[in-house]
This record gives sequence, structure tokens and C-alpha cells, in this order.
Amino acid sequence: MLDRIGHLTRSLHENLLALGLDGLINRVANDMPDARERLNYVAQMTEQAAQRVLNATDAALPLQQKIESDAAEIACEWNAALAAPFSEAAYRALAERTAAHLGDTRVAANETREHLLAIMMAQDFQDLTGQVIKKITSLAHEMEQQLVQLLVDYAPQQTPRESRDSGLLNGPQINPDGKADVVAVQQQVDDLLESLGF
Repeated sequence: MLDRIGHLTRSLHENLLALGLDGLINRVANDMPDARERLNYVAQMTEQAAQRVLNATDAALPLQQKIESDAAEIACEWNAALAAPFSEAAYRALAERTAAHLGDTRVAANETREHLLAIMMAQDFQDLTGQVIKKITSLAHEMEQQLVQLLVDYAPQQTPRESRDSGLLNGPQINPDGKADVVAVQQQVDDLLESLGF
């Protein structure tokens, strides 16, 4: 078996040399590992960017949730204070709490902005990977064209259309009247199947 495979491989190689395609095969053999490395690079860059985006999002979400929950609490306290009789001490305490919340909000907003910038910067991979993908696409397109041309140049001659057996290409009979070998109605199909034991 191994001798047969070796013989076929040598025969294929000799045929490719005879056709002058050894250069094409060598080029494909050299270009494919390069394309594979480039695709690995794209995958790594994409994975790193996705991880950076997820990390920044995970860090920013709690900040935004805290701003929202603290704002809701302070709004409830102000509504309660406005509905109750006036108390300078209560208003002063609520004003201090509001001022503290605003300070915390400013800090959280700055941190959130940093995380958003990190998300934006994580997208810088797109420019580099886009160039790599264009290069690989161009290589694949060129190889496809060369292989198609090879098939066109060295394909066996086809037999004329008229000489081909087209028995299975006829499809259903449009006008079955007067033809004994044509099944025209469902009853005839049922009778045929019954005669065959189905």
C-alpha cells in the first residue's frame, strides 16, 4: 500500500513538473504557512482586544450602578424632605449627602471615562488585522484564479451533449396520452407498487 502511495506521489510530482506547475506548487507551499501565521496573529489580536473590552466593561459597570442607586436614594430622601414639614437640620444633612454624592459621581465619571477610553483603544487592532486579512484574502483570490485556470487548461474534453445518456433528465411526462410505458394517474402508481409487493 505504501509503495502504491509513493508511486502515485512520484507520478503526480512528475506530471506537475511536466505541466510546468512546480513553481505554482512551491509558491503555494511557501504562502500557506505564512497565511496560517497571519491568521493566528489576527486571532490573537482579536482575543486580546476582546479581553481588554470585557475587563474595562466589568470595571465600569459597578461604578455606573453605584451612581444610579445613590441617585435614586437621594431623590427619595429629597421627596420625603419636601413632603415633610420644614427642618433646617434635615435639609442641611440632605444637602451634605447630595454634595458628597456629587463628588463621588465626579470620581466615578472620571474612572468610567478611563474605562471607555480603554475600550476605544482596544479597537486599534482592527486596523492592523484588517491589513492582514486583506493580504490573506488577496492571496486566496490569486490562488483560486490560478487553480481555476489550471483546471480549465488541463480538464479532459467533454463528450458532446447529444451523446450523453439523458434518461434521468427527462422529468415527468407532460402529455402521457397514448403512451403505454407512462404512469398518468395515482391509481396506476398504486397498482404498480402493489404488483411489486409494496
